[in-house]
Amino acid sequence: MYRTAIEDLYKWKAKRNKKPLIIRGARQVGKTWLMKEFGRDSFEKTVYISFDNNQRMKDLFSSDLDVKRIVIGLELYSGQKIDPVNTLLIFDEIQEVPKALTALKYFNENVPEYQIVCAGSLLGVALHQGTSFPVGKVEFLDLYPLSFTEFLTAMGNGQYVELLQKGDFEMVTTFKQTYIDMLKYYYYLGGMPEVVQSFSENRDFTEAREIQQRILDAYEQDFSKHAPNDVVPKIRMLWNSIPAQLTKENKKFIYGLIKEGARAKEYEQAMLWLVDCGLVHKVQRVNTPSLPLKAYEDLKAFKLFLVDVGLLSCMVRLNQSTLLDGNELFKEFKGALTEQYVLQQLKTFKEIETYYWTNDRGGAEIDFIVDDGSSVVPIEVKAETNLKAKSLKTYHEKFQPKLSIRTSMADYKREKWLLNLPLYAIKVITDTIDEL
Repeated sequence: MYRTAIEDLYKWKAKRNKKPLIIRGARQVGKTWLMKEFGRDSFEKTVYISFDNNQRMKDLFSSDLDVKRIVIGLELYSGQKIDPVNTLLIFDEIQEVPKALTALKYFNENVPEYQIVCAGSLLGVALHQGTSFPVGKVEFLDLYPLSFTEFLTAMGNGQYVELLQKGDFEMVTTFKQTYIDMLKYYYYLGGMPEVVQSFSENRDFTEAREIQQRILDAYEQDFSKHAPNDVVPKIRMLWNSIPAQLTKENKKFIYGLIKEGARAKEYEQAMLWLVDCGLVHKVQRVNTPSLPLKAYEDLKAFKLFLVDVGLLSCMVRLNQSTLLDGNELFKEFKGALTEQYVLQQLKTFKEIETYYWTNDRGGAEIDFIVDDGSSVVPIEVKAETNLKAKSLKTYHEKFQPKLSIRTSMADYKREKWLLNLPLYAIKVITDTIDEL
């Protein structure tokens, strides 16, 4: 299975002054597989060490953090000689041994020739519990479920990804039914690697659903295992409210949907926990669409999305028969799956921050606004071919952006200030912004 993130690992390896690399991401998005694949592909040897329930590693890092002593301990534990030039050191679930995180600072300062890649699915949680973190001494890479283009490749449709990359939209439109069919599959299956791997081999929707349910059950077990006892019920209630939140016409998060009378203060810790785990994405409202967008955040208004559209479709028990109902799937649950899908793709774009905008009266809303540091681009999401876009027109007249994007099931069309972009072609957004 090809993951575009491996290109980032190749670039990291080629750096002269690289620091230990930490891969962040929710559980089961493929961090371990990616690190091992990188080791097999790019190094003579790989030393893989999981810190999960590993008392020896806790003991090794519990005394002084002399890196030469630690390397000897790692060699004894793994039974392999660690040559810094030709060996990749993999530390998995590193948050389970907080002092190992701290030790990365000393590896970077004292023996920078060692090549270390780490991963942690609950890393954000560990940091909020006061773990000493090697600020400025490590690099980061965020990993998400497979994007739609990665999904296309995994399904044996890599040539369709190449068409998008070339920007050959005349040919793309000719073969649009294949893109649409694959997009329906993606809405149902999502991008969790185990699900995609299973379906690519067996083409069994029922088996894919069973895997998704196991992943959701594992997340629920994480709540009980790793979160403070008094917060666990709130995490569960908040987590289970997200599908209903996204099915509202206005998808702004409402605490009252968790339970009647619920207040923000009660659920702040629960929300922080889910965000830190990478299980939910929080998208803030901005008051004014100006650079930098972060300076104009409205901290009281936001939307919450899940880590994966397939897990969302599993949570709402979407029936596989909807895959046969023309394009109705894209409109299911008031377009909730479509907005989740678009946000999920936007999260995979590097150097882009994602927000949303409403006017003060709330009469006009732009689903997403992205900021790449030099441009602010509004993106309106339509779940069908209906292209009426009052909010986008209102936004354009008020703020005069260089480009506005409307993504829907309609074909690609570039007008003066407006780009009509098919949902299956979200990938080209970054190229389009780069041209501004």
